[in-house]
Amino acid sequence: MGRLVLENVTKSFPGPRRQKIPAVRDLSFTVGDGALLAIVGPSGCGKTTTLRLIAGLETPDAGSILLDGKPMAGVPPQDRDVAMVFQDHALFPHLTVFENMALGLRLRKVPRAETARRVSAAAEMLDLTPLLERRPAELSGGECQRAALGRALTRHPRVFLLDEPLSNLDAPLRLQLRGEIARLRRRLSATMVLVTHDQAEALALADTVAVMKDGAVQQLAPPRELYCHPASRFVAGFIGSPPMNFFEGALAQENGLLFFHERAANGPSFSLPLDENTSRALRPHAGHAVTLGLRPEHIVPAVPGNASRAVQAVLDRIEPAGADTLAWFSTGAHAFIARAPWDAFPKTTGPFPLDFKMAHALFFDPATGAAIEPNNQ
Repeated sequence: MGRLVLENVTKSFPGPRRQKIPAVRDLSFTVGDGALLAIVGPSGCGKTTTLRLIAGLETPDAGSILLDGKPMAGVPPQDRDVAMVFQDHALFPHLTVFENMALGLRLRKVPRAETARRVSAAAEMLDLTPLLERRPAELSGGECQRAALGRALTRHPRVFLLDEPLSNLDAPLRLQLRGEIARLRRRLSATMVLVTHDQAEALALADTVAVMKDGAVQQLAPPRELYCHPASRFVAGFIGSPPMNFFEGALAQENGLLFFHERAANGPSFSLPLDENTSRALRPHAGHAVTLGLRPEHIVPAVPGNASRAVQAVLDRIEPAGADTLAWFSTGAHAFIARAPWDAFPKTTGPFPLDFKMAHALFFDPATGAAIEPNNQ
């Protein structure tokens, strides 16, 4: 069992003038037994503080934390039955891998034979068996992080707390360890809370992702929903790499359809029709300012002969990205990024027609940043 519930948890820290600086604001979420929740957000948004509150290393000012229905208020960290893996693997340099992985069990007076069995099982699961007699200085970064995971594994905790465990590794090792965590979770049906600044890592591993900003959750949703239906401009810009493009403008009704008109103080602007269903749903917003959001993969080279629907932009530079190419463009008012197959864009800069796939367009309130949801009209 490992069902974790946070209800209206708040935490502040004293500032330099003894004022309260909020780190976590009215935080509520549930992590089901065997589920993985990823918490993402910019630096200083409260991700690590949330983990420390769950682990008992910090005490909330308000709200409650429950593990399998039991309130954790007053329960010391060592009695919460959670295991934390830190950004820095935090292995003792004078101990072998076996001794590091066994230390927590020895402190809990687990019998020697059971300790050896648990360490051996965790080591086999993480391909650490040949390394058990080595010390951390003799290991690579990835091997050290696997040993830190193994130390948590031997505890058989109800909840694993992972605080940016892959951020200090290079790209190939991050991919390798990401696979280790995914396999580990499947094998153990373990409940996990993963804190990461890497949104690609969160989307790849999590059942549910919580996007935080300024100590509060902006949206809590499955990865696909976050990507396709962000609740705000902040979430839309944070989830996705490269991030979503944004264009300021207004909606205008013409011949029964809505058009998005780009707002441009200098130079030419573009105007694009919305499809019939979106026009019908967003008709109450006709005449209002909006922000158009389009992901880079939904901006592609225009098809010859479709000039009436093409957006005339200027290609500023291109950047090969393996099978795809990223291209930086500008209009009279906005700079933006397009993504297409490697041979789709010219190698020279200059004017270039583009097709904006408006069926994938998202719209946001420019004043609040909230998504304008067609389905809710």
